[in-house]
Amino acid sequence: MPKIPVYFVPGLAASTRIFEYIQLPESLFNVHYIDWILPEPDDTIASYAERMCAPIPKNVEVVLVGVSFGGIMVQEMASFVKIKKIIIISSVKSNQELPAAMHFAKATHFYKLLPTSWLGKINYLARYAKGKSIIAKQIKLYNKYLYMKHTQYLDWSIKNIIHWNRTVADSRVIHIHGDSDMVFPIKHIKNCITIHGGTHIMIITKFKWFNEHLPQLILE
Repeated sequence: MPKIPVYFVPGLAASTRIFEYIQLPESLFNVHYIDWILPEPDDTIASYAERMCAPIPKNVEVVLVGVSFGGIMVQEMASFVKIKKIIIISSVKSNQELPAAMHFAKATHFYKLLPTSWLGKINYLARYAKGKSIIAKQIKLYNKYLYMKHTQYLDWSIKNIIHWNRTVADSRVIHIHGDSDMVFPIKHIKNCITIHGGTHIMIITKFKWFNEHLPQLILE
């Protein structure tokens, strides 16, 4: 039996290192990771998704797994490759599941005022955030997993999350969501596998659950 190719896409600006604790049986799966790329000035979310599919062979069914914005992206990528399964984690299936704050940001264009350039200064901040404080731990975590710091990417990504035009969920999507997710609160999410105590970064903090259940979710 041929191994099933599984492609993982991380969250907004994140490195594929967020999947470092995820282990699928090597006898069953070929695991691949797709890094973020810089958007072109005229990229739509669809054209960007098509370019993200460049490493994926077009003649074989694949599993796409995306976290947060990566979850939105794999749903868009599904239009350009043969799909066996689409699995999203800590994400949304349509713009109907976005929180009220994001709808407000869309209506007011407030997102354009966000100082995304601060993410590029994480290394600088890390020098001064010492010790065991919560802030120091958070900055250390962001610094470890941050990959794409370009303002061009961040501005484009935030705009395309807020303006995502999918109104009806793709019935093929398997949605895994934490009941303590503060980015995409569970009260807006429908038809998902709920992880008790799962936060927006549960791909890291609840990796044991994913290692136990992902294989079966893919195979069934």
